[in-house]
Amino acid sequence: MRGKKLENNQTKSTSEVKKRFFRRNEKTANDGQGTRKKQAYPKSNFIPKQKKEQRRTPVKIIPLGGLNEIGKNMTVIECSNDIFIIDCGLAFPDTEMPGVDIVIPDFSYIEKNRDKVRGIVLTHGHEDHIGGLAYLLKKINVPIYGTKLTLALVDGKLKEHGLSGKVNLIVTEPRRTIKMGCMAVEFIKVNHSIPDAVGMAIHTPAGVIVHTGDFKVDYSPINGEIIDLARFGELGSKGVLALMADSTNAERPGYTQSEKTVGESFEKLFAQGEGKRIIIATFSSNIHRIQQIINCSSRYGRKVAVFGRSMINVITTAIELGYLDVPKGVLIDIDMMSRYDASEIVLITTGSQGEPMSALTRMAMNDHKKVNITPMDFIIISATPIPGNEKYVTKVVNELMKSGAEVVYEAMYEVHVSGHACREELKLIQALTKPKFFIPVHGEYKHLKKHAEIARELGMPQENIIIGEIGNVIETDGTKINVVSQVPAGKVLVDGLGVGDVGSIVLRDRKHLAQDGLIIVVIGIEKASNTIVSGPDIISRGFVYVRESEELIDNAKAVLEHTLETCHAQDFREWNYLKTRMRDALSDYIYEKTKRSPMILPIIMEI
Repeated sequence: MRGKKLENNQTKSTSEVKKRFFRRNEKTANDGQGTRKKQAYPKSNFIPKQKKEQRRTPVKIIPLGGLNEIGKNMTVIECSNDIFIIDCGLAFPDTEMPGVDIVIPDFSYIEKNRDKVRGIVLTHGHEDHIGGLAYLLKKINVPIYGTKLTLALVDGKLKEHGLSGKVNLIVTEPRRTIKMGCMAVEFIKVNHSIPDAVGMAIHTPAGVIVHTGDFKVDYSPINGEIIDLARFGELGSKGVLALMADSTNAERPGYTQSEKTVGESFEKLFAQGEGKRIIIATFSSNIHRIQQIINCSSRYGRKVAVFGRSMINVITTAIELGYLDVPKGVLIDIDMMSRYDASEIVLITTGSQGEPMSALTRMAMNDHKKVNITPMDFIIISATPIPGNEKYVTKVVNELMKSGAEVVYEAMYEVHVSGHACREELKLIQALTKPKFFIPVHGEYKHLKKHAEIARELGMPQENIIIGEIGNVIETDGTKINVVSQVPAGKVLVDGLGVGDVGSIVLRDRKHLAQDGLIIVVIGIEKASNTIVSGPDIISRGFVYVRESEELIDNAKAVLEHTLETCHAQDFREWNYLKTRMRDALSDYIYEKTKRSPMILPIIMEI
């Protein structure tokens, strides 16, 4: 009873305190015109707090390639103790990488967290998305998920590296979901310049992340399989946390044309090339285009021969899996071409990018064992030069024309259409998915920037858009998105069998050698007497032709002899010091006389 009374008194006391607080705060303020206003009450005490968005388990998006560059696409998705990887591609070297074969991503972060990796999922079978897989699988062995054609092309890569049968390749298909620890990956059908391309819906504790992969919207595709816009719309209606979309064509207005446009051009060109041998260069992976070439050849009664190792491999795989429909008797072996008249032949070949060792380039340089270009050839280059390859393609076109052939390339007819979405298609995907956050991917900075502008045009706040760089750790918990840290990322150069052994110093030396050449200085020192017994001899490579520059070489020797004469006997035991003296003296003299800076390599032989 006593306790109950105390409780009532406490309640009354609290009520009186509140009343006094109200009276104390109901002070009036004059607005300058005699009107009395009540002063507002403290909001924190008397107005209910708004419900905050619920924070969820954060998910990290870590691009290791494909941002601020073309190719080398690779993205890590991480949540709690689970990691999976989207694609693992390669890029081709530029002019600043002499001697380099290919460029792959830096796998350091993956190797460090190998125990967390649950698998690799692939969007499609292009080199810039699967070309680096074999190098990664030599370091970690995890399951690979992809569509049937994609994995068939991957298996071909693995055979070249001795990994076939050692990796678990799991075939999946659109609308199927794969569990990745606390996350799940759903495959979504998209159109691209290769069959079996997919985008992805990544279901994470923080929300759904949509990754389009490389895509375009083609309403009349060659194989009849239209992009699954309905699924993108369903995901958008339920709520998409973030969209990661292909930015390659973000600068181009309108829509990307259908692949069928190229087929219509082929029909006209085949009629135009009547009576001549037709040679068509295209990407080996563009199976839809190859199908249209075969269809045209069949209608015009021509036989088809295939040149180029990658072209033969892809076509063989596509026929085996049913992705190419080849009428009986149309495809012939290369060695059977001589049995037919030139006007009955169509050659499908590699080399649309002017690659030095490709079949078309060797034909242009009259270096092909089985094909010589003549005025009776009608050549179609069915591809757009990749940025940086324009001069190589132009050189090939010039050489083909010098041989008398008629050459048709992309600028003249519609013999190529892109496999990537233009601005209106990018807007469509944005409108369907209605993402909270947006991360443009796959492209150079200018492409990412233009894609970000599209998102802003559609009403997305600037703070919800992340233009990332490779190595960025982009984290979202469902309420906000930020770049929170950085992981090791960059370019690993592959030269022959060497992976990563060509670095910036080696590239610098290669460029130095290519630009200014090499001078080798050789002297012989007798160990017992510690005196020079032979030399200095000078050998020049890529600097000057010695026989035509005898005076320069003789004077250079005199400079070296004078330098060696000024050295003390003790200096002949300090070889590094001696080499530095010779290098500096000769470098100064050569630059004074020629304004060139060749690499100078002193060699000391102990006798």
